[in-house]
Amino acid sequence: MSKIHVTTTVNGDSAEFLAGPGVTLMDALRDELGLTGTKEGCGSGDCGACSVIVDGRIVCSCLMLAPEAEGRRIETIEGLAQGGQLHPLQQKFLEHAALQCGFCTPGILMASKALLDANPDPTETEARYWLAGNLCRCTGYDKIIRAVMDAAAELRQERVA
Repeated sequence: MSKIHVTTTVNGDSAEFLAGPGVTLMDALRDELGLTGTKEGCGSGDCGACSVIVDGRIVCSCLMLAPEAEGRRIETIEGLAQGGQLHPLQQKFLEHAALQCGFCTPGILMASKALLDANPDPTETEARYWLAGNLCRCTGYDKIIRAVMDAAAELRQERVA
């Protein structure tokens, strides 16, 4: 089977790779581009560990085929921090102890970013609903929600300043 040349943008940088027609975006990110922050939890789109943002929308990268990334804008956990500075979501996850083993954390952070990009002032109920597709076996979800709500407040304040 011949490989397909894919040209895309990942975390603001141009990226190119070769992928077979059945290769997932998650595998291409990890194996072809060396971006190993995206994790495979279930391989069926049920856990959210592999969540990335594609053209502004949250996507389970285990369900998207790599050739579908052609011409798309992809954001992964590796692009969340900028210039050595943690994103407010990352900082709040640390402050609120909203992570344990860390396996699911990249997907939850990317889903949280997608939420705050779409809705900078979510209610707690909206945040819980939005993150319902991201499963965590180690933490309770309360700390995660508190961290997201706190980050949302900080980001809103930064926009005003």
